[in-house]
Order: sequence, then structure tokens, then C-alpha cells
Amino acid sequence: MLQVPDQAGLERAGSAVTATPAHAVGDPAAIAVPSHPLGRRIRGWLAWAAIFALLAWAWAPAEMYRVVALFTDWRNMAQFGAAFLKPNFHDWDQYLADMVVTVQIAIWGTALAVVFGIPFSILSAANVCPQCIVQPVRRLMDACRAINEIVFALMFVVAVGLGPFAGVMAIFVHNLGVFSKLFSEAVEAIDPRPVEGIRATGARRVQEVVFGVVPQVLPLWSSLTLYRLETNVRSATTLGIVGAGGIGQTLYESIRSFQYAETAAQIIIVVVAVVAIDLLSARIRRTLV
Repeated sequence: MLQVPDQAGLERAGSAVTATPAHAVGDPAAIAVPSHPLGRRIRGWLAWAAIFALLAWAWAPAEMYRVVALFTDWRNMAQFGAAFLKPNFHDWDQYLADMVVTVQIAIWGTALAVVFGIPFSILSAANVCPQCIVQPVRRLMDACRAINEIVFALMFVVAVGLGPFAGVMAIFVHNLGVFSKLFSEAVEAIDPRPVEGIRATGARRVQEVVFGVVPQVLPLWSSLTLYRLETNVRSATTLGIVGAGGIGQTLYESIRSFQYAETAAQIIIVVVAVVAIDLLSARIRRTLV
């Protein structure tokens, strides 16, 4: 049965409508913006103060006061850079062959790091393994990641001799620590519900990882692998300085002998190769992610 509102109810509703100013409806200025609590604002101010204090602490040791030399002595840089304006591609085929070797070093080093980094990343994930396993594995991976590729290259050059294999092993060991960290962080950010559903069926821990964890992180792992491949090509270029093969060794010899025209040609080949790899990996990344 319909209930008809009485006259008093209609008057109260009408007064409530007329009490709201017409200009306040839809007016952004009339909307009250909520303010953050005082404690949260103080934490933000303290964080910014800590950042500025850290920069001020590192100012003198990093000799940041010498930044004025970039403007006062720019002619020295211009004179040095002018020597690179006439690249000499007379031995371009040799440079290209060395660049191909550099890319091959990066490919093998990255592939080995991914293959061995996946199990280490699982062992480093706190939501998969207990802390008695996670902490020792993480510290071992920290050591691999903290040491630069050039240091590893020097060690492997002493062990296996000069050549590309030392570069492969240097990139492998360093990136083993990098991949284990990046992959484990992806594992720790997964949705736990698929894993719990697989566990409810009575599956073993390995089956939970294979069917519940890996399918969730595989696209991100692929994207990270392509990104590290790009960076490893650049790293493999510098490993030639210590005799680990590739175009880096040719580049270092050209710089030492002041052959700036040849050096410019080699740098151009490196840049073109890195750009090509970047474009190719970007297309693959869009397909996978």
C-alpha cells in the first residue's frame, strides 16, 4: 500500500533542498580537500630532510664543487671531441665481427644467469622458503651482485686465459645475483590464492612452484631478461679492457694508441648494435607482457 508523505515531511524536504546554495553544487572550490594527518606530514618532511642531508654529506667527497669546470674548461672537451668527428671505417668488417662476439658473450652470460638464477630466486623468496634458507642464499647472491663484472673478468682471465669465455663467466656470475634478486621480488609479489588452491589438492611444494608461481611471474621474468640482455651487451663491451674478448679489447687498444678516428667508428658500431637490440627486445617485450 502506497504511503503519501504528510505536509510536514514535504516542508522539511523542501527546506533541506533550499538550504544548499546553488553555486556550491558542482563548484570545485566548495569541495573540501582532506588534509593528511600531522604525523604523516612530519614523516614526509623528515624523509626529504634525510635526502638533502645525505646529498650534503656526499658533496665534498664526490668533489661536486668542481662542476664549474664543465663551463670554464669546455674548450678542452670540445678539442678532444673534435677528434671523433671523422670516424674511420676502413676496418669496419673487423669491428663488426668483434661486435658480434660481444653480443654472443652477452647472450651466453645472460642465458646461464637466467637458468641458474631461477632456482636461486625461488630459494630467496620469503613466501616460498623458510628464513633459514632465504637469508644465506640472499647473502650469497648479494656477494655476486656487489662485485663488478670487470673484477670477475680478471679472476676468470687468470683461471681460463684471455678470450670471450672469461667474459661469459664474468657476466654470468654477476647477473646471477641480479636475476636472483629481481626474480625473487617478482615471486614475493604474486597472488597467493592460486598457490593455496594447488596446495589444497595435495600437491607437493615443487608442484606449487611450477604450476602456481611460475605462470604468474613468467611474463615479468621475460621482460627483465630482455632488459638485462641490453645492459649485458654494454657490460661485455667494457670487459675487453681486461682481455675478455669482443670489441672492447679493440676499442681499448685504439684509445691507448690515440687512434681517435678508429675509436669513433667502433663507438658508432657499438651504439648502432645496442639500439638495434633495444628495438628488437621492445617488440618482443610487447608480445610477452
